[in-house]
Amino acid sequence: MKNSPISRRRFLGTTAAAAAAFAIIPVDALAIPKKNKKPNSKVGGVQLGCTTYSYRGMPHRVDDVIQYLLLAGITQIELRSVAEEDLGLPSLPPRPRGQDISEKEKADYAKAADELREKQRQWRLSLPMSRYDDMRKKFNNAGIKVNIAKLTPSSWSDEEIDYAYNAAKTLGSIGITDEYSDMAIKRLGKFAEKHHSLAMYHTHQQPAEPGFSFDTMFTYSPANYLNLDAGHYFGATGLHPNDVITKYHNKMRSIHIKDKTGPKSTPAGANMPFGKGETPIADILLLLKKEKWPINVDVELEYQIPEGSDAAKETAKSIEYMRNILE
Repeated sequence: MKNSPISRRRFLGTTAAAAAAFAIIPVDALAIPKKNKKPNSKVGGVQLGCTTYSYRGMPHRVDDVIQYLLLAGITQIELRSVAEEDLGLPSLPPRPRGQDISEKEKADYAKAADELREKQRQWRLSLPMSRYDDMRKKFNNAGIKVNIAKLTPSSWSDEEIDYAYNAAKTLGSIGITDEYSDMAIKRLGKFAEKHHSLAMYHTHQQPAEPGFSFDTMFTYSPANYLNLDAGHYFGATGLHPNDVITKYHNKMRSIHIKDKTGPKSTPAGANMPFGKGETPIADILLLLKKEKWPINVDVELEYQIPEGSDAAKETAKSIEYMRNILE
């Protein structure tokens, strides 16, 4: 059995049995969908997808990303920085690095960064929404929905946050994700309310900090939602993500999924290929399948890419790993 793939149908039964059975399947043995296969990543009632951050180390234009998504058969995504990059957002040259950087070089870079901030603001406020409409059509024509737009606008001007929500709406998204911070949870929700949208916050290791409570974000706006990173949560706390998902399922529309070791393992909290870490991925998926909650599961690829592979292939393997649990 160790060297033979297990039939997908054998994953019926209890969550524990499914998790134990699937743990012995070699991830490398999983088939990757053919490039021209019509995408469909809703499996067993659970919508699988990815954040396009997963492809950050590859050519990163929208046309490129669509091909990576088709390889994995993905039909819904969290669209990250690739959107603005593709449309021509002004950017800085690489930051000077090394031990011999002069004070003048540091000052020049800091000045350029300040000037860039204003250039980006002007660029955003002058960009016609028709550009985002064209982008949405590209994804939709490929069978892909932009479910969430990760524009991380909590530090932007008010006018830029309005731009972000207009862009998200034009892309067909249910809302915007940003990184969890005190500023973000206090600021974005009111804009989400104004635009009849959602503000969702991606967590890292914060749940392991003393006194942290997920409840805090919900006190600032009814439009504030949780974008739990189940892998980061497990890697930082060692606690089962299903407890959080069950408690807050009405305030969640997406979770990020990755496989990590626990905080007491060696190495601790390390990103691993799916099936080689300790995150209870099968438990999470089967809970969502059972309860039928409208919570997407998005791969956030952060483990080291094996030699001879790339992020597109590894994301496809991760999606197939989850398919085998749910089918």
